Amino acid sequence: MQTLNFDNQVAVVTGAGRGIGRAYAELLASRGARVIVNDRGVDIDGGGVDSRPAELAVESLTSRGYAALLDTNDISTTKGANAVIDCAISAFGRIDIVINNAGIYTMDDFPDLDLDMMKRHFDVHIGGSFNVAKAAWPHMVDRRYGRIVMTTSTGALGAANMVAYGAAKAGVLGMGRALAHVGEQHRIKVNMIAPQAMSRMMAAGFGEHAAAIADDPKRNPDLVAPMAVVLCHEQCPSTGATYLSGMRRNAAIYTSETPGYIHPNLSLTPEDVLNNWDQIIDDSEAINVGGTMAEAAYHATLIENSVSR
Repeated sequence: MQTLNFDNQVAVVTGAGRGIGRAYAELLASRGARVIVNDRGVDIDGGGVDSRPAELAVESLTSRGYAALLDTNDISTTKGANAVIDCAISAFGRIDIVINNAGIYTMDDFPDLDLDMMKRHFDVHIGGSFNVAKAAWPHMVDRRYGRIVMTTSTGALGAANMVAYGAAKAGVLGMGRALAHVGEQHRIKVNMIAPQAMSRMMAAGFGEHAAAIADDPKRNPDLVAPMAVVLCHEQCPSTGATYLSGMRRNAAIYTSETPGYIHPNLSLTPEDVLNNWDQIIDDSEAINVGGTMAEAAYHATLIENSVSR
């Protein structure tokens, strides 16, 4: 079996001072990558600044002979994101890999949730991922190669106490899929990962139950890193896809479309829709529409033509 190496490649990992991001940085560095460890060391809700976690991560890597540099810029700003990529270019002359892992998390209670909290999540998750990807993009285009991993979450599927976080993560997923299509002509692959591991965010989500599972070895962030590393490698088989990883399980997350109900004429009424609800939601022959809007429209045309015949 071939070993996946990253000799001479340069990776930027945001939010890499601890937890899942640090696990990514550790595995990439151990496989030969030169890593920029970006982390402001903020609290889980985005407040405060502490460079020590990132400093410790870099010290751990360099003490073992790995190439790693510290960066504490704020990727939620254009200036900060540009500085992160400039750090990679200045130090190593190239950028091959970006893992947009940095994030914040605050449980909310709709409708008490206010717009400021929504914007704060959007600025870090969507804005930060956009800023770093945009800053790295011209360098990847010039070299006709790049790998970008965006961090989404199963929270994007909906949860009562994470309207802001879930909405932001859904935005990251949509942005990543769009960028994947932009990048195809430049040999830049963009994929999404939904990690499942014990992190500060997961601990906050579990609340009082977090202590009971904190030491569960299956929830170690190290078990998420292998999937992320595959998505960073030149042999990565996909682009525009979303993967769940953690607790020893790796899986693909698809968006599917049912064949649905096609009315026999143009006199469709609300009653027709309701009366055929079971057929509309029947997923026994659902089709994966995880590609482009054009592919989804093509599938819909095939379904309609097959029914018409």
